[in-house]
Amino acid sequence: MMKETENILHMNLEFLPLKSYTNIVEGNALRIDWNDVIDKNECNYIMGNPPFVGTKVMSNNQKEDTKKILGKLEKYGTLDYVACWYILASEYIQNTMIQCALVSTNSITQGEQVCYLWKPLLMEKNIVIDFAYNTFVWDSEASIKAHVHCVIIGFSHLNNKPKKYIYDNGKVKQVTNINGYLVDAPNIFIGNRRTPITNVPAIHNGCKFLDDGNYVLTKEEMEEFTLKDSNSKKFIHKYYRADNFINNKELYCLWLKNAEPSELKKSPLIMQRVENVRKFRLECKSPDTNSYADRPTLPTRMAYYTDNEDVDVLVIPIVSSEKRKYLPIGYMNKDAIISYANMIMPNASLYSFGIIESNVHMAWTRAVCGRLEMRYRYSNTIVYNNFPWPNLTNKQKQKIEKTAQGILDARALYPNSSLADLYDELTMPPELRKAHQENDKAVMEAYGFDWRNMTESDCVAELMKMYQELSKGEKKK
Repeated sequence: MMKETENILHMNLEFLPLKSYTNIVEGNALRIDWNDVIDKNECNYIMGNPPFVGTKVMSNNQKEDTKKILGKLEKYGTLDYVACWYILASEYIQNTMIQCALVSTNSITQGEQVCYLWKPLLMEKNIVIDFAYNTFVWDSEASIKAHVHCVIIGFSHLNNKPKKYIYDNGKVKQVTNINGYLVDAPNIFIGNRRTPITNVPAIHNGCKFLDDGNYVLTKEEMEEFTLKDSNSKKFIHKYYRADNFINNKELYCLWLKNAEPSELKKSPLIMQRVENVRKFRLECKSPDTNSYADRPTLPTRMAYYTDNEDVDVLVIPIVSSEKRKYLPIGYMNKDAIISYANMIMPNASLYSFGIIESNVHMAWTRAVCGRLEMRYRYSNTIVYNNFPWPNLTNKQKQKIEKTAQGILDARALYPNSSLADLYDELTMPPELRKAHQENDKAVMEAYGFDWRNMTESDCVAELMKMYQELSKGEKKK
């Protein structure tokens, strides 16, 4: 680049080679003692932009760094590489007035990472978040464009300023406390929970086949399959993963639970697929998968199939676009097979649908869920089971049931549109938008929230306070 610059300017540049200076230290920042670079009593600020490397794509050297720095933390293997800088910085600045600011992957403020990183930082090392820039997209200037979703977090130890600031979408808000989710709320940590914190129906994953693709069929494959083997029609059901559920694309599967062996033997094509599944499961490295080789006609997970299969289920895709204002959820009848890529609630009431599809639940979801890039990653253990439901009157519940039905009625006006079509902000029908607004209002009133003036961040703060009270009640029990 210097040579090209010389050619453009038609002159020689006496700039290279770069000279060494005593105040520049080269090395692995996670392997050197920061006090050897500058004594902490002489340092005023730490500013940095650590490497953006997710836990699943670390090199072996990076994994060694992570184990060295984070090894004492609970489930440190779930933390991104940048977490190492937070731990080292928090140890370095103990009992000093040093102020820090790091640009980071936003995933350290989402999902389970908050509990495993920020709990020891805020509660044990007494770190205070002084300011935070919420998630923004950083476009790389490299020739290969890369969109990185970042946050900037300013923190300190003794320098506990009374004024703290949250920057979000070009706006700034002065707050009293910033927690690990970068929300103006108490320092709470939402961990994995097996059952709901309130008395509400449980949700579970759908079916997991682990079939190497043998039981799943496209529309064309299904038509060819049934043409060659007409006896197979009784075993074919509509099948919904998250993507084709949202986009209303046809997909099918072979469903062989409770199938008569004599009927299966009349279908050579099905028998071949069963054998393929048996071999696949037997040859897998996982002992758990191996154990299902002796029952190849069954999925390896059938979480919601109980003694009563004759119920409709509410389907909640695990991964969906962050561009949607509401989760693309809906009811499926008893004949559909729902995949592991979705959460399901058997026999869900209109009230449950109305709450989950409300702006209150969406605010909670956006604040605490994990993310796949920026897409929502919904879960029962983090999002649903920790969500504080309202204490409401029968009249309030009936109102929510009515507004929830209003959402379904508005959708029904557009039978040829998928959930992706209906919930695109540009194409969302006015009837559906109005139905959601009515539902939002009913749910917020049930919580005692001011639906006219309350912002989403205010809503999250109140929900976190409710969660804190519910958690205290559990400890007392």
